[in-house]
Amino acid sequence: MTRIFLTVVGLVYLLLSLWCSVDPASTSRSVGFILESGSGQSEFLVVYGGLELALGIIFLWPLWQPGVTRYSLIVCVIVHGCLVLFRSIGFFVFTGIGSTTYSLAAGEWLVFLISMGLFIKSDSLDRQVLLKRTEND
Repeated sequence: MTRIFLTVVGLVYLLLSLWCSVDPASTSRSVGFILESGSGQSEFLVVYGGLELALGIIFLWPLWQPGVTRYSLIVCVIVHGCLVLFRSIGFFVFTGIGSTTYSLAAGEWLVFLISMGLFIKSDSLDRQVLLKRTEND
């Protein structure tokens, strides 16, 4: 279940990376950014295109190396927990937030809550296995 979830999240990040890299003008406009030529365009490409590509790869990594599933899940919890924290602060600090931003926030909350639930479940299962091993020794 965890690998399927991470695969979906990873594919979403790959699509976002592609959208940000291929059409930065519409992507940035949809979230309220105005890209300035040169440095602004470069920064958007690197942070949105590059970072989202990296996250997509991390979340897809368990497909070809199942041993890193827990690591990818922990990264997912940390990344989305930070996004939820800062997005929530932004909602209290700023006004005039557009509908795309609310949609992103809903997605971030959803991914955070599911990844946290999967992490808690897997952590509980790991403890049960460890206790059984200890009892058998």
